[in-house]
Amino acid sequence: MVTEHTLEETLDPKDWEELKKIGHQMVDDMIDRIATVRQRPPMKFADEKLVLEFMKPLPLEPQELEEVYDEFKENMMNQHMGLNTHPRFWGWVVGAGTAQGALAEMLATGINFNMPGGPFIPVLMESQVLEWFKNIFRFPKEASGLLVGGGSEANLLGIAVARNAKAGFDVRKLGQVAAVKKMIIYASTETHVCIDKAVQLLGLGMDNFKKIPVDENYQIRTDHLSEEIRKDKNNGLAPFCIVGNAGTTNTGSFDDLNKLAEICADEGLWLHVDGALGAWATINDSTKALVNGMEKADSLAFDLHKSMNMPYDVACILIRNEEAHYKTFAEHPDYFGGSRTMKLRTDYGLQVSRYFRSLKVWMGLKEHGLNKFGRLIKQNFEQAQYLAKRIESSKNLELMAPTAFNVVCFRYKPHGFDDDALNEINNKINNMLTRMGVAVLSTTKLNSKTALRACIVNHRSNQEDFDLLLSKISEIGETVK
Repeated sequence: MVTEHTLEETLDPKDWEELKKIGHQMVDDMIDRIATVRQRPPMKFADEKLVLEFMKPLPLEPQELEEVYDEFKENMMNQHMGLNTHPRFWGWVVGAGTAQGALAEMLATGINFNMPGGPFIPVLMESQVLEWFKNIFRFPKEASGLLVGGGSEANLLGIAVARNAKAGFDVRKLGQVAAVKKMIIYASTETHVCIDKAVQLLGLGMDNFKKIPVDENYQIRTDHLSEEIRKDKNNGLAPFCIVGNAGTTNTGSFDDLNKLAEICADEGLWLHVDGALGAWATINDSTKALVNGMEKADSLAFDLHKSMNMPYDVACILIRNEEAHYKTFAEHPDYFGGSRTMKLRTDYGLQVSRYFRSLKVWMGLKEHGLNKFGRLIKQNFEQAQYLAKRIESSKNLELMAPTAFNVVCFRYKPHGFDDDALNEINNKINNMLTRMGVAVLSTTKLNSKTALRACIVNHRSNQEDFDLLLSKISEIGETVK
């Protein structure tokens, strides 16, 4: 009996030429949007109408791509604010991206290559990028590395390798429960929350994460650290890792990495450095002293979507001991086929299905060159120093923390108000700056006082933007105090 042939379907377009026409329009619209970003506010909150638009039910039948794109333009592109693409977005430590980077992402998704490993050109590209990074950060050639989605993942991988390498037993087989002594990890109270998450996910437990106080520069107190390690060893615990900060998110402070490396060498501990914010200080003479000692780390996590302004998301982990890295993650099941005999990229991290992140990094570094990125690091650093000096010279503003790199913490402080009142005033100023379309800052607490926080990792910012910011803060301050 012959059965009737069922019509087979595809997701390809019916008309490739029509798709090219729409695609060209998308590229033109997006580049125009980036080119005119100063004409929009840095941030705009979704109104009730837009909220309802994104509560509509799932469509079951097709729509024309042009209709879908029109809906995107109406509800996102035309309504959407500049956010971190805007030159006066300093709210969080996020880069502005580039139009060229957006095109690189289009190419990467068009190739749509899965990156578990093997003898393929995209894999060779990632390997080349990792070699460049080992050279930049003065890691040995035999070190290993991996491009990942962000600093949180990079830090998780680095601490996982540290734990397995220092456990003294087979953690992968026996689990953390087999530890005879509690394994202890150390970092300052200023350390990013992603380290807390890594500690929790790895089963180390927050009770075994010792947070060391900081000094007046928000750097880890190494005297307290050494004493804590000594006490823990005497109490039968097993210290295994120190996390050093190459630029904290809260204030932009840098730990003394040379001293931390010395302590680790003396005590037999692993030094992991979270350089998500500040590792790239190393590529400019004006800032590289901040990260002296970073090259001694056993593992280094850093982002490329912050100071390097590459499109989200991309970060990297470098591990000095390739064998320890490999042994922490390598798995070669039967369904890997012939690749079971070779080391794969997936043997160095969590993901088996991996995005082709290396293209935007490779293209960005080749287009601009490392020296230009170094000049932009210096530019943001000098902008932060300029802002800090203007704050210090103002009678109504107070600098709340040293400006070591590119984060400026300050507050509006008119005469005659206590700290509770000043906290309320500065929160109002922060909200009004956003709602008026002036700039996006964020707030933090320093010694229980609310501080306005400018995180300057934006290649589009100029000095006039910071002059406008301070002018508007003074104007708004007069109205809300």
